[in-house]
Amino acid sequence: MPVTDFDFLPGRWEITNHKLVDGEWQTFTAISTAFSMLGGGGNHDHFVTDGYEGFSLRLYSPETDTWRIWWSSTQRPGRLDPPVEGRFHGDGTATFEADDVLDGVPLRMRFVWSDITGDAARWEQSFSYDEGATWEPNWIMELRRVESPAA
Repeated sequence: MPVTDFDFLPGRWEITNHKLVDGEWQTFTAISTAFSMLGGGGNHDHFVTDGYEGFSLRLYSPETDTWRIWWSSTQRPGRLDPPVEGRFHGDGTATFEADDVLDGVPLRMRFVWSDITGDAARWEQSFSYDEGATWEPNWIMELRRVESPAA
């Protein structure tokens, strides 16, 4: 069975970022270029903005019908963050979660993909410090396609 969940992602995107930094929301733009691989069962992207660079690796597990997403960036060099794990839902959204530690503090991390079309998407990251009872959004990306992948 072909995997099509992330078929919208390959290509070049302009991203408006809203990121919570020291209690204040900052807005900045970035460019991301995404590539499909492994017959749709994987993809990766490269995220670049002034003074910051990162990449995601996403792999699908057909045995569990889940995706795992790893992130690495210049903010925490030399490491892949623990993968968030989850799946797409029938309503056009996707939710992924993982446990992590940030600045010595344990937390639960959540990624939510929504508002997905061929030319736009929304990604939101939230942290929970109470095992998922409450969530605090801290990074929102609004993606707009600027270039489709080469045929």
